[in-house]
Amino acid sequence: MVEEFDPPKKAGEPQPNTSDELIASDQLGLSELAPVDLYQKREKIYTRKIEGFFQRLRTLTGWPLLLGYFLLPWFSLEGRQAILFDLPERKFHIFWMTFWPQDFPLLAWLLIIAAFALFAITNFAGRVWCGYTCPQTVWTAIYMWMEQVTEGNRNQRIKLDKASISGEKLLRKSIKHLMWGGFAFLTGFTFIGYFVPVQQLLPNFFSGQAYIAAYAWILFFTLATYINAAYMREQVCKYMCPYARFQSAMFDRDTLIVSYDEARGEPRGSRRRDADYKAQGKGDCIDCELCVQVCPTGIDIRNGLQYECITCALCIDACNSVMDKMDYPRGLIRYTTAKNLAGGKTSLFRPKMIGYSLMMLIMCSLFVYTLGTRIPLRVDIIRDRGDLFELQDGLVTNVYEVRVLNLSDEPQTYQLQATGLEGLRILGNQFLNVEGGEALTLPVRLVVPQSDILSPIEEISIRVTSEGQPGLVVEEESRFIAPTN
Repeated sequence: MVEEFDPPKKAGEPQPNTSDELIASDQLGLSELAPVDLYQKREKIYTRKIEGFFQRLRTLTGWPLLLGYFLLPWFSLEGRQAILFDLPERKFHIFWMTFWPQDFPLLAWLLIIAAFALFAITNFAGRVWCGYTCPQTVWTAIYMWMEQVTEGNRNQRIKLDKASISGEKLLRKSIKHLMWGGFAFLTGFTFIGYFVPVQQLLPNFFSGQAYIAAYAWILFFTLATYINAAYMREQVCKYMCPYARFQSAMFDRDTLIVSYDEARGEPRGSRRRDADYKAQGKGDCIDCELCVQVCPTGIDIRNGLQYECITCALCIDACNSVMDKMDYPRGLIRYTTAKNLAGGKTSLFRPKMIGYSLMMLIMCSLFVYTLGTRIPLRVDIIRDRGDLFELQDGLVTNVYEVRVLNLSDEPQTYQLQATGLEGLRILGNQFLNVEGGEALTLPVRLVVPQSDILSPIEEISIRVTSEGQPGLVVEEESRFIAPTN
């Protein structure tokens, strides 16, 4: 359903110039640059509510993100939080898997995969991520909905802001800011719940027993959410997000973008619904500016592709609703490609698309292989640098510090073995019991008869084998130092 139209401009009335940088001067017969104020005050954008196919689609993509974000910290698996980034313990629990700082290369691989996926999607369908699933877009849409609930439609909000201070205005503004602040607090609290067990954080927070850092970070993310979604909104997309700036490097003439069909719409102008506008020399665009009024970044899509466009398709639904009322064909503003607008045919298989997809496929395969062959055991060996060796009764002794990290969730028993020299053996207990997700560090003494040593520095290996999983073996190399003969 479309809200009321603003009165259309009269035919022949000068249109607002959306580009203040270039002004044509008939008197001078040339174009001259107008001064641009780089520090001009932001003009508030009053968006008009619109409904349509693409807005229902945005709702379907936004709700899973919201529900997943707010509900995932409350799920438990095997007695622990399903997703928990435990920084003090240096454990990162993601569903059934536990990662350690040593697994950070996997994170790097995952980020590379995400980057190539973004490149491929952008090359195919433009900024659909921004328009449908970006958190800034989703959270801003929620805040706009709260604004519409408390202050009314676009015209009512403009009128309310221009009105003098009154009891009704204060009440509406207060309720809006309370709703904004409550949602921002819920966002900040949930975010910290991914780093602190949320079922402990909830009672501790309201009883005053939580850590000062928890209060500080919740306050920080509450304020960040409130400012970004309530006030900055399109400023984040236009000036803070780097994606808007480098997207053109991924676009080509076959990229699917939101476009205005200039050949069909121009020359634009108002008319009666039953008028023969073609006989008047007009195109299908009635110049109602509804596409501008619904745009969350405040641009006019009729001026062509602009980096501020987040392809949210609000202008498409708005224009289609007008076309339906005028009994014109839909699609004056639509998802299409530059090649299609020029009368050509879009090609799916093109060098950029093939390259991005191929790289993403290769990286995904390597990531899955590495994750599947990941050994849940880490062994670090540090040789004692204090004493090079000990010599007693014909035996040479070296001391090492062995750290065994059990990356599984079950307790394990490991056996130590030393190889590399004839007669090399371990003094003391050779079996270690390590709890799941824990690390054990202990000194290990290796001895070799001096008669079996051929050089002052010998290469040796310390092997750690799991008793419960015989195939789980990790071997680390080190050096054995002995006196010269």
